Amino acid sequence: MGWETPRMSAPRPTVCVLGAGVIGLSIAWQLAESGCRVTLFDPNPACGATHAAAGMLAPVSESGYGETEVLGLGLESLRRWPRFAADLEQAAEQPVGLRRHGTILVAHDADDARELSRFAELTARQGLPTELLTGRAARALEPALSPRTVAGLEVPGDHSVDTRALTRALLVTTARAGVVLHRSPAVPVVRDGRAVAVTRAGDGSHHPCDVVVVAAGADSSLLPGLPPGTVPPVRPVKGQILRLRGAAGLVRLTVRARVAGEQVYLVPRAGGELVVGATTEDIGPDTRITVGGVHDLLRAATTVVPEVRELELAEACARLRPSSADNLPLIGATSVSGLLVATGHYRGGILMAPATAAAVADLVHGRACSQAAAACSPARFLPRPVAQEATR
Repeated sequence: MGWETPRMSAPRPTVCVLGAGVIGLSIAWQLAESGCRVTLFDPNPACGATHAAAGMLAPVSESGYGETEVLGLGLESLRRWPRFAADLEQAAEQPVGLRRHGTILVAHDADDARELSRFAELTARQGLPTELLTGRAARALEPALSPRTVAGLEVPGDHSVDTRALTRALLVTTARAGVVLHRSPAVPVVRDGRAVAVTRAGDGSHHPCDVVVVAAGADSSLLPGLPPGTVPPVRPVKGQILRLRGAAGLVRLTVRARVAGEQVYLVPRAGGELVVGATTEDIGPDTRITVGGVHDLLRAATTVVPEVRELELAEACARLRPSSADNLPLIGATSVSGLLVATGHYRGGILMAPATAAAVADLVHGRACSQAAAACSPARFLPRPVAQEATR
């Protein structure tokens, strides 16, 4: 078989999900709500890339030239976010910190302003709502911006969420939905080309299941027990990020800028926290917090919003984002029957969690997923004739 959507005959499919970051937790919740019996495996739930994430729900601001499929999935997931957040808050009886205040991109010199203008033209051609601003108009919108700001681009539809409040709520609501969480790693068991169970590390306990979902972030393509190439390569991309205290009322919107060629963003939280990030370091599995990384982020942040220098540095954190070869997530069936993958979300894991969870639930129940999610099939990395046959 292989490369086929699992078709469940049981009224309550049994599903094992490997990985409890925002993607794995969202999948587990949605599957449990749809009637599946779900077991989740992760030695440190919500402590990987999700723990460090700034929580930007920003498909427009994050869009890159030529990344049409990434933008499509991001926009679909953004449309799902209000309902996803409302349902989660009701189920968990606690807030997730969804902020719908928008985003502003700012420029500090003529070159950056020209780039903002080109980006505004691109978004206009795509029918995406943005508004190009003068420096004065940008500072009127966000008075704390540097007087050196020469232009801005308002993106009213790009929002943010408090990632740690989000994962606390997901941990509560998955438990209430009947998901069993094992705080240990596990590996798939494959027999005759089909995933039939997972085995927990440590005690070796065996957990039979109808479907295995691999949502293990940057480790997804390294799981033992799978035939080579089952999960296309996922590489770790290091990000260092800071959390500052004392920023209540400093900025209302998410602020993004390029300083000395490097991107920086400032994401406000309720309670006066400001998240500043993030470096992008394609150097392998290195999670050290470096003086250079912290210095560069603080220099950029104080260039954009000078009053940042008066805030308290509360935390510096480094984690590994999972990225596929083309920056598009891997969502869908693999060459092992009954084994699905949901990883490779790179900088968009928080944003894309609702759409990814919905797609995996559709696939587990034998339904076609959305067009945007279908574009993320791992089969795209197969040779073209094989990929065409695999997705029929």
